[in-house]
Amino acid sequence: MQQKIIILDFGSQTTQLIGRRIRELDTFCEIVPYNKFPYDDPSVIGVILSGSPFSVYDQEAFKVDLSAIRGKYPILGICYGAQYMSYIYGGKVEPAGSREYGRANLDYIDKSNPLFKDFDDNSQVWMSHGDTITAIPDGFKTIASTHKVEYAAYQAVDELLWGVQFHPEVFHSVQGTLLLKNFVVDICGSRQDWSPANFVEQTIAEIRKEVGDDHVILGLSGGVDSSVCAVLLNKAIGKNLTCIFVDHGMLRKNEFQEVLNDYKVLGLNVIGVDASERFFGDLAGVSDPEQKRKIIGRDFVEVFNAEAKKITNAKWLAQGTIYPDRIESLNITGKVIKSHHNVGGLPKEMNLRLCEPLKWLFKDEVRRVGRQLGMPEHLITRHPFPGPGLAVRILGDITREKVQILQEADDIYIRSLREYKVRLSGEDARKLLAAGVPNTMKNGEMEVSLYDQIWQAGAVLLSTVRSVGVMGDERTYEHPVALRAVTSRDAMTADWAHLPYDFMAKVSNEIINKVKGVNRVCYDISSKPPATIEWE
Repeated sequence: MQQKIIILDFGSQTTQLIGRRIRELDTFCEIVPYNKFPYDDPSVIGVILSGSPFSVYDQEAFKVDLSAIRGKYPILGICYGAQYMSYIYGGKVEPAGSREYGRANLDYIDKSNPLFKDFDDNSQVWMSHGDTITAIPDGFKTIASTHKVEYAAYQAVDELLWGVQFHPEVFHSVQGTLLLKNFVVDICGSRQDWSPANFVEQTIAEIRKEVGDDHVILGLSGGVDSSVCAVLLNKAIGKNLTCIFVDHGMLRKNEFQEVLNDYKVLGLNVIGVDASERFFGDLAGVSDPEQKRKIIGRDFVEVFNAEAKKITNAKWLAQGTIYPDRIESLNITGKVIKSHHNVGGLPKEMNLRLCEPLKWLFKDEVRRVGRQLGMPEHLITRHPFPGPGLAVRILGDITREKVQILQEADDIYIRSLREYKVRLSGEDARKLLAAGVPNTMKNGEMEVSLYDQIWQAGAVLLSTVRSVGVMGDERTYEHPVALRAVTSRDAMTADWAHLPYDFMAKVSNEIINKVKGVNRVCYDISSKPPATIEWE
């Protein structure tokens, strides 16, 4: 039986990060809403309570009765989770006066406690809370403190119940992974048998058992999720898989043919459909962003359906859905604001069943599975790319000429990001190593490309704007291009990437000199929120 850690989600932005850290410990975990504990699941070996945007005193705060799990499983409360347990068991939680946010050091650690096994003195942790525990319940003991936070960590005496007011899941908590390992492996008893190799072996067996000799259709995008899904299905059912790759004309430069070539090398049965004429025709004169998305979405479904109907023996539709797509995120009313999404629009008469072999994986796990399957690195590390393609990176209406201009500028930008190497050490290097980013080591430093350092990058054509410039002895009146690069963990929030000045100067000069129709290059330094990653 597959062992499982349950993470009760109280709404923290870092809940998914807790899950990813546990998966990195080769242990399966499942994130569920705070009030949906799987009481009848015999595979559960431990429970973690996440943080929350609320105070334990807020009327809207998420509250749950823990009596059915206390004493049955080891429990670890993180931030709000720690405060909530202290609060309901008789301790005190009060406003901290000023928000305790940022790095702190544990100047007292009970190293005899199993949660802090092998910890260093003054270990750095990351605080992020507006309330603080001012008294712990009777029968609880303090096991770590900082200069400002007396009850940085506690344990219920003679019970497998702990709380920490810092966030071990973030990289700024230097030994956070060690703390999670102490809890998950040593305290909960994980066998650490969740790995890409085991996942591939088990999933292939499950696909063969579930699908049998049936035929499966998969819509490909060229992205990492659908590509890994395709290779995994191909390993399981071979010729019974048919992939459909639709070109709407707004992919990156040469992308349609390059992706088809990659899929051919991987041995996939792929139908490539060039539907660009239809898309450009239906988009003619349309400049409203939402309308552009609706047209592209409608046309894509209709083109895909037309091709899928030709495969008369198909009984399954496969999707590259991954775990973050399926995790319920809750707002202050407790209503679901994000849930599992399917590819919509397939005719009911097709009566296709859904196959989602990656549905339990985080994005970094998908990449590790891709490496386990022997896929080429450039497919595994590819940045996310919007479904509507460059259409949402062109402000204004869409024409072939505008797409070609943006394709050329974007190609220079992305190629340059791949070619430019940087050296990292310390915390920055640890982040990328944990994510499995390809690198080389030189003199103890990690060397990676700028492309692999960031989450997503692309160029944006401001086709509704013209700016004056001078090229040679002539005045120009052409379009600006904005470059965008962000760092992120899951795209829910994102920070603009601090790219080197010499890199920016080189890319700007090359775009202006080589791309006809562009005479100015800008860099987008807005984060999400308040901005979004894409401009439309």
